[in-house]
Amino acid sequence: MSVNMAQFERLLVVLFFSAVASSIVMVDATFSKSMYITWGYQHASMQGEDLQLVLDQTSGSAAQTKKAFLFGSIESRIKLVPGNSAGTVTAYYLSSTGSQHDEIDFEFLGNVSGQPYIVHTNIYTLGNGSREQQFYLWFDPTADFHNYTIHWNPLEVVWYIDSIPIRVYRNYENEGIAFPNRQGMKVYTSLWNADDWATRGGLVKTNWSGAPFIARLNNFRARACKWNGAISINQCSSNIPANWWTSPTYKQLSYAQLGQLNWVRNNHMIYDYCRDTKRFNAQMPPECFKSQF
Repeated sequence: MSVNMAQFERLLVVLFFSAVASSIVMVDATFSKSMYITWGYQHASMQGEDLQLVLDQTSGSAAQTKKAFLFGSIESRIKLVPGNSAGTVTAYYLSSTGSQHDEIDFEFLGNVSGQPYIVHTNIYTLGNGSREQQFYLWFDPTADFHNYTIHWNPLEVVWYIDSIPIRVYRNYENEGIAFPNRQGMKVYTSLWNADDWATRGGLVKTNWSGAPFIARLNNFRARACKWNGAISINQCSSNIPANWWTSPTYKQLSYAQLGQLNWVRNNHMIYDYCRDTKRFNAQMPPECFKSQF
């Protein structure tokens, strides 16, 4: 009887790890196999590895993944709208749905010709955002494609540009600070008119004589755990080899990565909600008092 019980327990372990392994999605597929266009069908296009988003006075455009994920690495190469892109926003983000949704954002705020693009980052937990950090890019993001990656695991979220970390948000859930770890999120991208706020707080409006505005994306990769409902919460966070994002390498930034992060923050950060005491009337969000990297 004891032998049969031991065999039964081993079978349960094998079945569990098999279920976890089957949840790992290595999307080395093309845009057209991973995503679909959700609006702006008349002028957005998707072919093989390439996605083209278009904005004119009739409509912007957007696409999203067919699958949702919980933890892993989401990346794409993006070439932003060139020229006078003031008023436009190119968004690339993860999000669940509903009023209590989680979300991890990259948004690229258009600029007047000759002025730097602003990278706007934010993270929502249970429907609460207001955690913005903004940076000037240190290169021309319209001249060529650059890699933008969101790395998300049970301990932290890290935003990368060309493999350089620009922001970290760590998990302090055990201290009552919400962290996005219980909702599967799909990947979304869009190009839209936001001239009521995007450029200089809405002072600079979209110049439609420059339309159509075009943003190009390619080489989308989602090396991530597929969301299969509540069972994925444990499957995707288990500290096993198949869940590579839980390995010690990804528990915190390396010394070299910390140097890169501090270089970006010291030289290119233009807004940090944790320094905006006036906005929060000196009642700062609790994560602002925690070490993030």
